[in-house]
Amino acid sequence: MVNLTIDGREITVKENTTIMEAASQNGIPIPKLCYLKGINEIAACRVCVVELEGKEKLITSCNNVAKEGMVIHTNSPKVRRHRRTTVELILSQHDCECVTCSRSGNCSLQTVANDLNIIDIPFKMEIERQPWNKEFPLIRDSSKCIKCMRCVQVCEKVQGLGVWDVEGTGSRTTINVAGHRTIEEADCALCGQCITHCPVGALRVRDDTEDIWDAIADPDKIVVAQVAPAVRTAWGEEFGLSDEEATVGKILDALKRMGVDYAFDTTFSADLTIMEEGTEFLHRFTAGELKERPMFTSCCPGWLRFIKSQYPHLVRQLSTAKSPQQMFGAVMKTYFAEKIGVSPQRIYTVSVMPCVAKKEEKEMELFYQEYAGHDVDTVITTRELTKMIKSAHISPDTLSDIESDRPMQDGTGAGVIFGATGGVMEAALRTAYYLLKSENPPEDAFKAVRSTGFNENEGIQEADFQIDNVTVRTAAVSGLGNARALLDRINKGEVHYDFVEVMACPGGCVGGGGQPIHDGREMAYERGRKLYHLDENAKRRFSHENHDVRKMYEEYFVKPNSPKSHMLLHTEHNLERF
Repeated sequence: MVNLTIDGREITVKENTTIMEAASQNGIPIPKLCYLKGINEIAACRVCVVELEGKEKLITSCNNVAKEGMVIHTNSPKVRRHRRTTVELILSQHDCECVTCSRSGNCSLQTVANDLNIIDIPFKMEIERQPWNKEFPLIRDSSKCIKCMRCVQVCEKVQGLGVWDVEGTGSRTTINVAGHRTIEEADCALCGQCITHCPVGALRVRDDTEDIWDAIADPDKIVVAQVAPAVRTAWGEEFGLSDEEATVGKILDALKRMGVDYAFDTTFSADLTIMEEGTEFLHRFTAGELKERPMFTSCCPGWLRFIKSQYPHLVRQLSTAKSPQQMFGAVMKTYFAEKIGVSPQRIYTVSVMPCVAKKEEKEMELFYQEYAGHDVDTVITTRELTKMIKSAHISPDTLSDIESDRPMQDGTGAGVIFGATGGVMEAALRTAYYLLKSENPPEDAFKAVRSTGFNENEGIQEADFQIDNVTVRTAAVSGLGNARALLDRINKGEVHYDFVEVMACPGGCVGGGGQPIHDGREMAYERGRKLYHLDENAKRRFSHENHDVRKMYEEYFVKPNSPKSHMLLHTEHNLERF
């Protein structure tokens, strides 16, 4: 143990604890901008400096270890002067039009500047402005960048893609797409982790909320919305709602009050996806197609972008099933349109997702009879949803917990857990067991694929399951850096699986790039636990018991993997873009 004094308080901490951590553990916050534990500990911003008695120069607290007998001052006159000057210099190269910034009110630089009571900037303003394609789902605003390096480190160390890099020297140092490429040419998976780890508004998702308002105002459009499972775990964070208060039913009510005509829970199409993907897995497994390589899940568009650019030879191992988002859109413009007696052209489908890559996935084309267009017309993230609720001046405490519309109302616990890493695998195995044995397994028979903590076991959960005389070898992995390590082991023949689930974002969709941002905190594991709680308390926990899915098969698709199912609910994974 180490004994030291911070701001007159004698404290004891474990060896190798940084000064910043030692202070934090004892209720003494030290401001920071660039620091991310274990990812970005380079002291680039210099905002976290403290004064060490006996040393002339100030030292950074994020990467200096507490030592025996240290006497530290975190807020001395010298520290305050230095910190204030540093932040003023950062602001002199930062577009300070906070009112129109996507991170206004949730910006670390804004918070630090306000805490230091900075009203004027005494230095010449020199703002960098680089061109960017505003149609791309991920937008970088160079005028907001503070060169903290977080995006570079997260993309390299966590996601293993290295999309961002430093270029230039001295005062001209900046961040840009690596390799002198455009973002369209880069291997960006659109996971959005750089967005959620940016301390300011330099990286943001393309805002598509006005497209929805326009559709709502169009009398010829019938606006149909779906809400993904992971959204219900996080939207309430923006309003200070408890888990009990932040229900999916209240999101549906908010959408209806905004003017959406029909509102549904994507849990329905998650169950539909399991019926299609589970049936496909059993067919490929029993046909011996998976002896060499496993079947991979296909519901995460960030993962699909990754495998197509990094491991194109494995693309044929992907499930052909569309994601729940795309299945829902296809069903809306065919089955549902026929149900309500309207042309598919009048149906305008909206998805509320925790994900940035879903905005690109929606470009998937749909051709059916006389209709030629897209499964989904507009995708908004959880953050965009909360902005729309605020824009409509809807007070969350006035919302009612309503049911989704019919005929796609039913949803099971299996569909709910799609939002957590391991959830798709567990849901699929529950139904695969039933399809093999014509009886349900114990409800938690496959919980071994669940994560035991954020990024535990390097984001990988491995489990073998015995069903009679059949052994199914599975793995669930989240985070693309972890996925790369797993795929390399598969390629080398070091491990073999029959079925592998991959989620691009650490922790799964609950940690998606479109979720609410809490700077320095990883919320995925906590949010995932909420989904498992909902699953445990669901009336039905098996996708094959979804009454409305069963009825849809009876009335429309006949059975899973039927010709009509393949036409509307499956896809060919195109490599042209890559």
